[in-house]
Amino acid sequence: MSPRSLSAALAVLATVALSACVPVQHASGRGAHVDDFGTPVGDQQVAQGGELVMGLSSEPDRLDPTTSSSLYTRYVMSTICEKLYDIDATSNIVPQLATALPTVSPDGLTVTIPVRTGIVFADGTPFDAQAVATSLQRHFSLKTSQRTSEMGPVKNIEATDASHVAISYKRPFAPITAALADRAGMIMSPAALAKEGDNFGDHPVCVGPFEFVKRVPQTSITVTRDPLYYDAKDVHLDTITYRIMSDANIRAANLRSGDIQVADTISPQDVDALAKDPDLRVLQSPSLGYQGITLNTGNVDGVGKPTKPIGTPIAQDPRVREAFSLAIDRQTLVDTVFNNWFDPTCSPVAPQTPYASPAANACPAFDPQRSRQLLAEAGVRIPYPVSMQVSNTQDQLRYAQALQASVAEGGFDLKVVPVEYSTLLDVQKRGTFEALMLGWSGRIDPDANTSRFLSTGAGGNYGGFSSSTLDKLLASASRTTDVGQRATLYGQAVQLIHQQNPIVYTYRLRNLTVESTRVAGVEVYSDGVVRLGKAAFVKNQEG
Repeated sequence: MSPRSLSAALAVLATVALSACVPVQHASGRGAHVDDFGTPVGDQQVAQGGELVMGLSSEPDRLDPTTSSSLYTRYVMSTICEKLYDIDATSNIVPQLATALPTVSPDGLTVTIPVRTGIVFADGTPFDAQAVATSLQRHFSLKTSQRTSEMGPVKNIEATDASHVAISYKRPFAPITAALADRAGMIMSPAALAKEGDNFGDHPVCVGPFEFVKRVPQTSITVTRDPLYYDAKDVHLDTITYRIMSDANIRAANLRSGDIQVADTISPQDVDALAKDPDLRVLQSPSLGYQGITLNTGNVDGVGKPTKPIGTPIAQDPRVREAFSLAIDRQTLVDTVFNNWFDPTCSPVAPQTPYASPAANACPAFDPQRSRQLLAEAGVRIPYPVSMQVSNTQDQLRYAQALQASVAEGGFDLKVVPVEYSTLLDVQKRGTFEALMLGWSGRIDPDANTSRFLSTGAGGNYGGFSSSTLDKLLASASRTTDVGQRATLYGQAVQLIHQQNPIVYTYRLRNLTVESTRVAGVEVYSDGVVRLGKAAFVKNQEG
């Protein structure tokens, strides 16, 4: 297939997929996209009370910060389960349940965290250093934890007194503060943990502006204002209902009708029209994450289990995986499918961070001819068949269908298998896939975008990839606090990733959230989390 026929195929796919909603192209291109993170309520006149409804584009997994791997769970947990640290609109780390940033011993092996006292969990259990240590120990050691690798080479965790927790390390681990600004830093009620055990996610209890009420599977999650919250004076809403609405058109329609007041992950096909609605406001921010395709190279018995060989060329031969990467016309795909809202990428290192470098953000050119040469060298038949599982949301399917046309030119016969998002999370953990297209919302420290997914045996290494060379590079990057040295090491790591392609990175999205002008205090930052904890209805407009 020639480049001209590829473009024609993509155009046909886009026309068919978008016939119900024709997008408006941005005449001025990407420069027209201006960040809007939202603003706190501040001095605005707001009403006390009311129910806010947010449309979620996918159903969260279990509401357990130790085992969760879903962005949508982070939305809900942000209102009921605060962290030791958070990030602000400028991606600076700030204390939340901690009282200050950690102190680190001169040898880098002991990290001491000062924590709040005099506050309680939603069940009335006192919050103190021992409660913090209990949660951190669970995050690190629970067999099914997704946080273990994020916490680094921990030696010991203990409460040194009522207001300090010390994490001892086998070797220095610079990314820990950033890790504690996400789920690894969420602190759970020790009483609830003792009562619920592995079922904590069915009845989560933490410290937060709201507390969990109920969940109706595949329908909604409801939280209510927690009167015991330490900062209750700044909490305005009575309840928040997270309504599962996977169809982008339905979310957009419900925003216009006022049935929901906030919607996450607005489709690039809808956002232009919604931005013109005087009753709505678009919040947008660059993403720290990426979208990519994980290729299963050794996950046979489930993530975290010892890897086993998979007897297929794409699993065994890096030339086949490199060919797949070279067969993806990243720029054409994002421009065609996402209406110029998103950007192509080949890297897990976000370009707006201090760890970015030319090496870390280099992107191999689209080269279908070289792709076919590599397949021939690997001795596989052309077209080479690949089965790829993908979330059955409209934008993901639209991209996957366009991807079929792109990789076909490079010698691949891509079969797209649509799967429910929650099922896809289980599929990647079990390893029952050949290729799997799924994104990562990203973290401010690149360790959480790399080691979690690519270090041997890591809890998020869903493809079962193993490289001692990459392990050493990522470990070295985590041991030093020098930003320049870390940037160099991550650049080297990305070069190695491009040789092996265990994950084929495809594009980087913008976080697109739409809110009603009837509400204030909704905020969305580069970590992708939509924060509703201190939102409110604007006074005299709540009706």
